[in-house]
Amino acid sequence: MIGPGPKFVWINGEVLPADACHLSVNDRGFQLGDGIFETLRARAGRCTELPEHVARLRHSAAGLAIELPDDVDVRLADGIAKLLAAEALDGPDSDASVRITVSRGVWASRGLLPSRDVHLAPTIVIQAWPVDPPPAGHLERGIAVVASAIRRDPQNPIVTLKTTSRADYVFARLEARRAGADDALFLTNTGHLSEATTANVFLVRTALDGVLELATPALDCAILPGTTRSWLLRWAATAGLRPFEGWLTPDELATAHEAFFSSSVAGVLPITRFNGHPIGDGLPGPLTRRARADREAMIGRG
Repeated sequence: MIGPGPKFVWINGEVLPADACHLSVNDRGFQLGDGIFETLRARAGRCTELPEHVARLRHSAAGLAIELPDDVDVRLADGIAKLLAAEALDGPDSDASVRITVSRGVWASRGLLPSRDVHLAPTIVIQAWPVDPPPAGHLERGIAVVASAIRRDPQNPIVTLKTTSRADYVFARLEARRAGADDALFLTNTGHLSEATTANVFLVRTALDGVLELATPALDCAILPGTTRSWLLRWAATAGLRPFEGWLTPDELATAHEAFFSSSVAGVLPITRFNGHPIGDGLPGPLTRRARADREAMIGRG
């Protein structure tokens, strides 16, 4: 039996009990981490930015030559709706985290890849959980982060794919835990900011020309193009901020007025300590609070 959690799972078109046995030991997702995934938010049964997540799933699949069905968008929308209904997460007050996982499929032979003439049917899984509010301390006092020892190579094409191979991310979280921090930030191999284990990073700073900026690492800094990240870059103008994408240093994060993470499920969360030192006054700033409130309001509108 599994522990407390979802009662159902959607697998290849069927809603099944979550505590049953589903996957073959020969599934390449289990054997090799040969898969991709997306995680998104669903409020009152309405998915937030589903087309953007499906587009990124297609991008990841193309990068690994995983053959998705042509109508995968229709299948996923239908599967999510059925799963949310089964989990009673489609009511007016519901708030759910939805994970879509796709592996290359089942292949019993050894080796990194099947031969060219083999076309596997991918294993497609959807899971859903209620979204728990972040710990009160994360909103009131902010999150402490440290720099990971793992370096990201912007020339590595894998860093632009959302794969199920998460060993680097698990290791970085262990680094944070050992340091007494909440999360870790990856740096590029040139020492610039990249991203966190499950989020993009933003900072509020005053540019050299005196304009207040909302700055975030550029897409070529070995990051995933987050859907919330894209929304925030559009949101910046409404808050009187100039959006900036570029190569940012740890010192620029350390000396920022405010900083925060962004992700599809957690939304906007304040970063108030970096490598043991406070950012700004060490408390969540007004623009961070506004960004979080505006993002949550947008999700609520559907």
